[in-house]
Amino acid sequence: MAETILIVDDSPTMLMSIESVLKKIGVNVEKADSGEQALSRLSQGLKARMMITDLNMGKMNGIELIREARKLAHMRFAPILMLTTESQQDKRNEAKAAGATGWIVKPVDPENLVKVVRQLVPGL
Repeated sequence: MAETILIVDDSPTMLMSIESVLKKIGVNVEKADSGEQALSRLSQGLKARMMITDLNMGKMNGIELIREARKLAHMRFAPILMLTTESQQDKRNEAKAAGATGWIVKPVDPENLVKVVRQLVPGL
């Protein structure tokens, strides 16, 4: 069975582009267009092997989402990538403190994204 990766972004274009890259390597993709929706789906039992989230979203930003997701048993050790246009070190530090595994700056190169995903989820 294919691994499931949850992608969270308030941009439909980003969701589509990341989904298309991940589907090419055989990943099952689940999408959420807000931190609240992602957290709700995870709380209701969505088992994601990994999560990729945007930083800047509506009410709940990516850092808050990571902080809350890490409280869920099945997300405690799952890799979580922050995907954002931001590159400031203080934001990176804040994301890391919240539990982010890694950080990719947009626009993302599809080959680089696949490389990072494969490093974090062996066997893909």
